[in-house]
Amino acid sequence: MIEQPPTPIGGLPRGQGAMALETYEMGMRFGSFDALKDVSLKVAPGTVHALLGENGAGKSTLVKCVAGFQRPTSGSILVDGREQAVANPVVARSLGIGMVYQHFTLAPGMTVAENLLMAGGQVPSMIDWRSERAKLAQFLETTPFRLDLDARPQELAAGEKQKLELLKQLYLRPRLLILDEPTSVLTPQEADEVLGHVRAFALSGLCTVVIITHKFREVTAFADDVTVLRRGRAVFQTAVKATDPTQLAQAMVGGEGTPADDAAAPSTAATSDTPTGEVSLDVQALQVMGDRGTLAVEGLSLQVRAGEILGVAGVSGNGQRELVEALVGQRPRASGEVRVRGEAYGARREENHRLKVRSLPEEPLRNACVGDLSVAQNMALRDFDRPPLCRGGRLRFGEWRQRARAWIAEYGIKTQGEGAPIRSLSGGNVQRAVLARELHGEINVLIAANPVFGLDFAAVREIHDRLREVRRRGGAVLLISEDLDELLELADRIVVMSEGRIAYETPAAQASRQTLGAHMGGGHH
Repeated sequence: MIEQPPTPIGGLPRGQGAMALETYEMGMRFGSFDALKDVSLKVAPGTVHALLGENGAGKSTLVKCVAGFQRPTSGSILVDGREQAVANPVVARSLGIGMVYQHFTLAPGMTVAENLLMAGGQVPSMIDWRSERAKLAQFLETTPFRLDLDARPQELAAGEKQKLELLKQLYLRPRLLILDEPTSVLTPQEADEVLGHVRAFALSGLCTVVIITHKFREVTAFADDVTVLRRGRAVFQTAVKATDPTQLAQAMVGGEGTPADDAAAPSTAATSDTPTGEVSLDVQALQVMGDRGTLAVEGLSLQVRAGEILGVAGVSGNGQRELVEALVGQRPRASGEVRVRGEAYGARREENHRLKVRSLPEEPLRNACVGDLSVAQNMALRDFDRPPLCRGGRLRFGEWRQRARAWIAEYGIKTQGEGAPIRSLSGGNVQRAVLARELHGEINVLIAANPVFGLDFAAVREIHDRLREVRRRGGAVLLISEDLDELLELADRIVVMSEGRIAYETPAAQASRQTLGAHMGGGHH
């Protein structure tokens, strides 16, 4: 008698229905950097499992390994209890693993129907549109989303595009669905609709869901289990019922067993509670619109004094990016005012020069450089039209190159020379080149956003020393960071941003991780 393969729950044959996923001591190294370290994760079939963590904690690396976009350098992936080498996305797809990205991957010229059909990969050379449309219409009946099959992506709002991305995956009947911050472009109502459907899909036993999110509300409302990653390690795993946002925020920012836990003021921070310098940066009642047409910064006011570092903490997505962009002139301000040393400041190039305002943006290659221009040209972007780089209306390229060589030596920038295109440099070296330019000369106000994101230990220490030096020389530093350790080490005062507002303020010397974590988690209002 031939033995029948065991039928899992729900009477589905083997290899169908919701997948059980495990990673065992999975590691991922890039050079000497450990993006993931010994991560063991268990995702039960038919559940929604949330991954939380700061930027750079390893969440995207983890799901990319599972979805076949990266090969882990150690450990293993188990599908339904059996080890699998997920060599590439095609293998992942054949196992039933589907992924919805943060960024849209729709074919713009094609209709909704064509996009859905394309997702399957096996498109016949002759398409019987009548029967395909009937199948698609039938499929849409099983979902709560109503999309016009003849609409094209450019006619769809962001929320509808995200629904189409999700439908593309659901149409393929995945056994494991990975969502990478699927709601970052949605309104709260759309987010609830999308996640509610995903949850129903998981509960039906057809699919297991792993979701990367920054929003505690989504974890509490839609997930069964949650894993918090911190610096490449899984530091906290629990059932959602057994935890709360305060505890999750504290796991994200650390606090168990790290030396700075309850230590008093780190010796590096200035000791006085109230810096005596004049107010250099004054932001009053600032309102800034986000990408979705809703307010991302709501009536925010803050002041930074000369010789002070003010740290801005918060979980990513609470308006920090929009605040920085509005301050440095990359995003319009809806209302409110910004003053530097008492003068109105609109972030124009001439004002930056006169009022001595500088910035260190996140992702400097994208936000502070022109990739195809040389290192020397990028270093001259602030003052190429002023002496000594320009005299009598003539640009003096020799001066540009000479200064660039001096800065390359002083900042230890590894490059093929000052004439190399800046995009040929590693991330840390691009950041050093931007530092050399931005920290040159006198500084009244420095706006720094996650300035050491993704850099190695030596580069981090060097950049931190340079920020302290700006403070020592009387500059006012606004340091926006998702790394609480960085803020506790450098800042004199810390404010927490939550939902576009300042939710809490404390001198750094008296700051407690637990309290900061609670306000970051929205635990107090």
